[in-house]
Amino acid sequence: MKIFLKFTLMAALLLSAGTTIAADEILTVAVFNFESKDEAVHDLGPKVADLISANLSAEPDIITVERAELEKALGEHELGLSGTVSPDTAAKIGQLTGAKVLVTGRVFQADNQLFIVAKIIGTETSRVYGDIVSGPTEGSLATLSAQMAKKIAGVVEKQGDTLVAKVESRDDRIARIKKELGDKKLPAVSVKIAEQHFGRFIIDPAAQTELSLILQQCGFTVVDDLSTNKVDVSITGEAFSEFGMQKGNLKSCRARIEIKARDMASGKILDVDRQTSVGVDLAEHVAAKTALQNAADDLAERVIPKLVQ
Repeated sequence: MKIFLKFTLMAALLLSAGTTIAADEILTVAVFNFESKDEAVHDLGPKVADLISANLSAEPDIITVERAELEKALGEHELGLSGTVSPDTAAKIGQLTGAKVLVTGRVFQADNQLFIVAKIIGTETSRVYGDIVSGPTEGSLATLSAQMAKKIAGVVEKQGDTLVAKVESRDDRIARIKKELGDKKLPAVSVKIAEQHFGRFIIDPAAQTELSLILQQCGFTVVDDLSTNKVDVSITGEAFSEFGMQKGNLKSCRARIEIKARDMASGKILDVDRQTSVGVDLAEHVAAKTALQNAADDLAERVIPKLVQ
């Protein structure tokens, strides 16, 4: 089933020139085809989604990413979605794409009126908001879609705290991981994650650095090729970042990390995981590094507890 998708990034407010935008200030929004099953409106679903996305991209704090970028993230996991998306499905899409909010809905005709109903879903909280616009069937679809886009933008702005999970501070995250580890003996861990940006290898890999730092802060011994300690667990993987879009002076980058953790004594694979994230900054390479760092932070929370037998 062909699905028209749009993926948007909410760029955070730039506080001052040269300021790096934090990950928790970035909101991602994916707009799916609106359902239009009725014969009278059977071809309007994709058009409404397209028009809403176009109007959202005109908002000063929204960066629109083309469908190809979202398809690249979803791949075979398009999940057979139609015009409707459930909160459970939204959570899966959020994990795959990094989208914090999904927008879908329905277009239908009744009593010579055309109705557009939108459903705005938080992928992390499963919170759902709805809104509706209507007008004469002979009226302008573009006008109705623009009205709906304004309403969606308003909901995202006003209800962002309930659509997106509360951001945990770094110290709180480290403390929670350490609590989960308890008094267990921590292995010596090596981390090797090759990194590329635009096809070029990077000599200072951000993902490797961030994951190593979190391991150290959690009490692990981190070793490398020059260390005398024996490696108990080896974490290897690959990471890449690429330029997304530019809006004004702001540049966005997407990044993905794929890792594998192996117990060196038994050869057992302890965990395999991956994470996609985004970063926004005035400088492209800083945005790329931020995206990788954000992805590593999310990975660490899932992977580190699995390193302890």
